[in-house]
Amino acid sequence: MADEQDRAPNNIDIVVRRLVKETGITEEQAREFIFFLGLQWASLLREAKVLAAKR
Repeated sequence: MADEQDRAPNNIDIVVRRLVKETGITEEQAREFIFFLGLQWASLLREAKVLAAKR
């Protein structure tokens, strides 16, 4: 059985990394946005930028 580090990233992992890199939010925050908004990139980016600006 392969451990978590050996598995290929899924779509959510890719989107999480991209959102974190482009906006500076945490991985946990990115995953929470995806949970609520789905994989709608424009919506995720908008909300992440709003959150990042509040810091």
